[in-house]
Amino acid sequence: MTIAGPWERAARGAMLLGADATLRPTVFAEMSALATATGSINLGQGFPDEDGPAEVLEAARAAISSGLNQYPPGPGMPVLREAIAEHHERFHGVAVDAATEVLVTAGATEGIAASLLALVSPGDEVLTVEPFYDSYGAIIALAGGVHRTVPVAPPSFLPTPEALRAAVTERTRVILLNNPHNPTGAMLPRETLELIAELAASVGATIVADEVYEHLTFGDEHVTLASIPATRENSITIGSGGKTFNTTGWKIGWIIARPELVQAVLAVKQFLTFVNGAPFQPAIAAGLRLPDSFFHQTAATLRAKRDLLASGLEAAGFRVHLPQAGYFIVADASALGVTDGAAFARELPHRAGVVGIPVTALVSEGNRPQYSSLLRFAFCKRVDVLEQAAERLAGLKL
Repeated sequence: MTIAGPWERAARGAMLLGADATLRPTVFAEMSALATATGSINLGQGFPDEDGPAEVLEAARAAISSGLNQYPPGPGMPVLREAIAEHHERFHGVAVDAATEVLVTAGATEGIAASLLALVSPGDEVLTVEPFYDSYGAIIALAGGVHRTVPVAPPSFLPTPEALRAAVTERTRVILLNNPHNPTGAMLPRETLELIAELAASVGATIVADEVYEHLTFGDEHVTLASIPATRENSITIGSGGKTFNTTGWKIGWIIARPELVQAVLAVKQFLTFVNGAPFQPAIAAGLRLPDSFFHQTAATLRAKRDLLASGLEAAGFRVHLPQAGYFIVADASALGVTDGAAFARELPHRAGVVGIPVTALVSEGNRPQYSSLLRFAFCKRVDVLEQAAERLAGLKL
């Protein structure tokens, strides 16, 4: 491309810009196109292929029919902000003021983007674990920040205390957590969150916690960062209805933080989307107020899907790292003789009719060797789709 501008920083931060300034498609777009071209089952992108609960869908229809189709209030509809506050106290024991400590955003992605653009100045360091969701790198770069990472390794995919202490410096402005983690499905234990809170406070950093998979856990319950008392003044919790209620296309997310942080993020957010999703806001509010049994059953159903896909991957010869939460399985293809996971991911549709993505697409170039044989597969699909994928994988031809 010949057009200069900040887009180059964003593209480079997301690892999509070649040395010759050629913009590459995201790995998700590339692999989805490959799935279509080969007639493969697409387990590359993390979105469900089933509708969410009837109560939530009907609430959206009712909102549209009743005329809730214009701009909602800037911070979000009161009915949703109140439901978010109630939900946070109900599941995490953390009291939230719906009027001053909640801001509705266009999905978690905008919540993260607005938070980073509000807080990060050129040269500030933003710390994440690695592998990292690609939009993190893009927004950090767009804000002019410096992206620092703590690589995590199998089987636990948890950062060590020593690595965290070494990574936090006087230049650290934001610690961006993804918990539960995409792509590994790891969940940070309380002691790690307490250490991160201590380190952030020691350098005056803000913690931004992306917790969109909070209800999709397969054993231990999710520990929200906001339940750590020391984080009350310097943290932003990011949530979303998309993953929990199978409504990823609605893009209804939120942030929870003390009033001053909410106002700082709102100052940026209002000039991004301004507002969004009027009829979907009361629908997500209805979802957040569903009984506990809904949330437990949702996690149990997803766990069964995880195990179904894991069996197919193991039958194919992959070493599977079972996730504790989320939508994705990380599988190691080294036992199949694979040393280049990116090349293997592009061959897999032809060999088995299944698409995954290489984990190296979510890793900075210098750290890719240690992830070179790992692939990520999404199991948030219909049971019949996963059964077919497992059957195809079991017949993998090398």
